[in-house]
Amino acid sequence: MKRNIRFILLLIKLKLSHMMVFRLSFFIGFFADGMLFAVQLLTFQIIFGQVDSIGNWGQGEMLIFIGTFSMINGLNMFIYFFGVSNIPRLIRTGGLDLYITKPVNPLLRLTFENVNLGSAPLLIFSGVIVAYGVSVLGAEVTAPLLTGYITLTLLMTLLYYDMEVILRTLPFFFIGTSAIDRLEGELIMLNFKVPGVIYQGVFKIIFYFILPYGIMATVPTQALSRTLTAGGLLQALAVVVFFTVFALWFWKFGLKHYKSASS
Repeated sequence: MKRNIRFILLLIKLKLSHMMVFRLSFFIGFFADGMLFAVQLLTFQIIFGQVDSIGNWGQGEMLIFIGTFSMINGLNMFIYFFGVSNIPRLIRTGGLDLYITKPVNPLLRLTFENVNLGSAPLLIFSGVIVAYGVSVLGAEVTAPLLTGYITLTLLMTLLYYDMEVILRTLPFFFIGTSAIDRLEGELIMLNFKVPGVIYQGVFKIIFYFILPYGIMATVPTQALSRTLTAGGLLQALAVVVFFTVFALWFWKFGLKHYKSASS
């Protein structure tokens, strides 16, 4: 564990050194994430601005939901997206050879080698929206409640990571990847616009247990608004544990079927 932590810190240090050489990349990332945040706010205004409630959620819960989704996406972009998103290209070109021949877990290196500090402002903006949502809701935020919210947000970020790894492990078995990217994009946009609390029947099964994007921002929002039940919490934790275990197993299974482009 200590060795892995030292390795992660080294990767981050190397990334920072690289960013100091190419400073323009940082500001381009900052601008892109700022525009994404503006689009998210505009989407909220268009979809939710003309209604008082969706399901049993009012404006306060919906603001927290938007801020939480943006927070999870910001953590995704900040920590692992730009590393994990390279997996299909590395599989296709044989570049993965350079990772699996090193004495370091290849997934660990892929996860942390492209940390994007340009996404940090998005986390701040998202926190502001969550705080505003709490004020609109009129909720009293205690230290245990805030700790629970932060913990669940981090767990949902892990679930987001699990889904990215699973989808990007599929190219071990077939060449085409554009459909995967489109599917992921559509799922994210749908569940960014639609709170999970309105899913019923088969849709709840799909977006809570099969493609669990529906719980990612919903569960932390329910926790902060004090509407999360003990059963809902246990259900969410079980989903995170299952997909984390499956993602790690599926990645190892994919590596066993990897055929180097150089072979």
